Amino acid sequence: MDEPKQQQHAALGADQEKLGRVPLGRLLMEYALPSIIAMTATSLYNMVDSIFIGQADGPLGLAGLTVCFPLMNLSAAFGAMVGIGAGTMTALKIGQRDIEGAEHTLGNVVLLNVVLGSLFAAISLIFLEPILTFFGASEASLPYAKAYMSVLLYGNILTHLYLGLNDVVRSSGYPRRAMLATLTAVGVNVAFDYLLIVQMGLGIRGASIGTLMSQAVALCLVVRHLTMPSSFIRFKRGIFCWRPKIIKSIMGIGSAPFFTNCCACLVVLLINNGLGAYGGDNHISAYGIANRLAFFFIMVTQGICQGMQPISGFNYGAGLVGRCVGVYRLAIIGGTAIMTCGFVLVEFFPRFVSLWFTSDETLIGISEHALRMVFIAFPLIGYQIVTVGFLLSLGMSGKAIILSLSRQLLCLTPLLIVLPRFYGADGVWMAMPISDVCSVVVALFLGVGQLRILRRMEAAKGASA
Repeated sequence: MDEPKQQQHAALGADQEKLGRVPLGRLLMEYALPSIIAMTATSLYNMVDSIFIGQADGPLGLAGLTVCFPLMNLSAAFGAMVGIGAGTMTALKIGQRDIEGAEHTLGNVVLLNVVLGSLFAAISLIFLEPILTFFGASEASLPYAKAYMSVLLYGNILTHLYLGLNDVVRSSGYPRRAMLATLTAVGVNVAFDYLLIVQMGLGIRGASIGTLMSQAVALCLVVRHLTMPSSFIRFKRGIFCWRPKIIKSIMGIGSAPFFTNCCACLVVLLINNGLGAYGGDNHISAYGIANRLAFFFIMVTQGICQGMQPISGFNYGAGLVGRCVGVYRLAIIGGTAIMTCGFVLVEFFPRFVSLWFTSDETLIGISEHALRMVFIAFPLIGYQIVTVGFLLSLGMSGKAIILSLSRQLLCLTPLLIVLPRFYGADGVWMAMPISDVCSVVVALFLGVGQLRILRRMEAAKGASA
């Protein structure tokens, strides 16, 4: 390798070098806080749509939105596979001082998102009505679901590009810029929701247009960052070519969130159909409320994971195992605290929360009951969420897949099939906390086992030093 290339691979910017030397508590706060703000904004982004739709179109609007969740999860599966896989790859490459590899990862993110995003949108639009009916739409809620989902699918490429590239920006040492893009998207979305739903009366279609416009604005900010000469990883001539090895690594690491979202699609399908059969549209609407609120606290915990992942990925790639373990422990504490806050809010103030979304007394009563049941095991699952993120940051996609699938596919899916036959709609609500507890047991087994492997690595390194 020639001298300029050696210097490129050896030199890291100050934002990247500090990942291996700054105290972990301060470093996690610095990286996690922007991610927490960004993920909080992302969850509010979805919650605001639900609130506006619920108040404008009533329970049927919420039911129409809720039956879109499986298709949205399926779209998110492809986006997460590319974005999270590429973000982890970028952090690992920078930790190994392979800057050229990180830049080619960026180029392949663009190519993969364009191809996968366009194919998914085209197929879904062709079969949209039967898909939504299969996912639980009734004759009354189907028009609302079609109005919302068709607009999002037309802009699917923009959504995938924004989310994927923002993951790379965050993992390459710019968490604040990634946060700014997300906050901008939220602000624009709220403004468009008010304009299109409240002022122009477009209802659920206005919500989807606002969502798409906000993502387009955020994408412009991300692209601007990636074209600036001062950016550590940026667009360059020659990076937009297919690299099979990089694509295989991205999709391998991203397979865990991909399968997680695919399982989420299956789970929501079973929930919607179970609630539709045993309760009707109001029960589906209540699940929409519980889902959006649970999503809020899960996304905040994911913000801690996103702050942890560049730190643990860099230090693992650089051979600093002790720092890798240390940041994992701090993330567990933070994730558990956040999920416990969600538990307290819902168990003590379920009516207050339900009133955000609807003024319909029948729906409020169903929602109060559903919220209390869905959130009962929340203090436990922060550990499971953080452990999945930690395994991904080390490139341990196989273990992360097992842990991700343990809740949704191995535990929740059978329970959703069996329990409603005995307990009706309550069987659907009961299945969720039971599967949460089971997944935490699996997380303890895999998390403790991985820590033992890392300690042995650290001991072997110390012995050879």
